[in-house]
Amino acid sequence: MNDQTFIPPRLAEIAADFRAASREEKLELLLEFSEQLPPLPPELRDHRGLEQVHECMSPVFVIAQRNGEQIEYYIDIPPEAPTIRGFAAILREGMNGLTPEQVLKVSSAFIQQMGLHQVLSPQRLNGINALLVYMKRQALRLLEGE
Repeated sequence: MNDQTFIPPRLAEIAADFRAASREEKLELLLEFSEQLPPLPPELRDHRGLEQVHECMSPVFVIAQRNGEQIEYYIDIPPEAPTIRGFAAILREGMNGLTPEQVLKVSSAFIQQMGLHQVLSPQRLNGINALLVYMKRQALRLLEGE
């Protein structure tokens, strides 16, 4: 598996679902995923320790924590931002449980494979890519903190 093209199995499944969907269905899928993003645990609700993704038009906060050898991500986005919220839920579902090394190898190619460029503006796509970059950077920090 080439480091530049690693797509975790769950992200690959989701990308395939989006690829097979029409434009309208892609938006519906994003909305469905947006409803699946869990709230932050009480100890993180004040955003202490969370990193803001400034490239996003909406307020997006993310933190990675170790759970043994695996990473668990917590992401907070207001319900009024269903597009980025849906994509964040996809990333969380596809990347929770990976090791930091695996997260660092995740290719952004799956975003293109999903066909989101058909339904989202370039500015929103930049925010989506930025969220993945922040998540990878946090994985690197956890790895270096060992």
